[in-house]
Amino acid sequence: MTHIQPLSEADLPGVAEIYAHYVTESVATFDETPLDTEAWRLKAAAIAEAGLPFLVAKEGDQVLGYAYCARYRPKPAYRHTVEDTIYLAPGASGRGLGRQLLGELISRATESGARQMIAVIAESGDPASLKLHAAFGFAEAGRLTAVGFKHGRWIDTILYQLELA
Repeated sequence: MTHIQPLSEADLPGVAEIYAHYVTESVATFDETPLDTEAWRLKAAAIAEAGLPFLVAKEGDQVLGYAYCARYRPKPAYRHTVEDTIYLAPGASGRGLGRQLLGELISRATESGARQMIAVIAESGDPASLKLHAAFGFAEAGRLTAVGFKHGRWIDTILYQLELA
């Protein structure tokens, strides 16, 4: 049985492993070098310090996916707007984990006082993330053309937005 729960220290290697797959094998993230466990520890601490959620989907001790919110931009006037991030382990899609993670993330972000949630989705040719966000009421707010270059090609990003409060 899968459980959605807050990130723990023991989950960091699993999170790092999932993210490394997307860094090296896809254009879903514009990072080109995987983050190590210590980098994830620092990122998780900053998210917790901001009072924002970082969740994992687990079966037993295995991390099957994760989702978190971070401040959308560092300037103070953006303080009520968050950006979501969600990744599933290879082979874990199609089981409803993305829906479970995003639903809980939205709920907890709302409880934290966030008013807007932004999703910045790379145009990868795979519509799964766009469909997932649309299912929760996110609406397309814009497109940034050819803003990333990875794996030998230019990549657009699509901005999706959801009003939380």
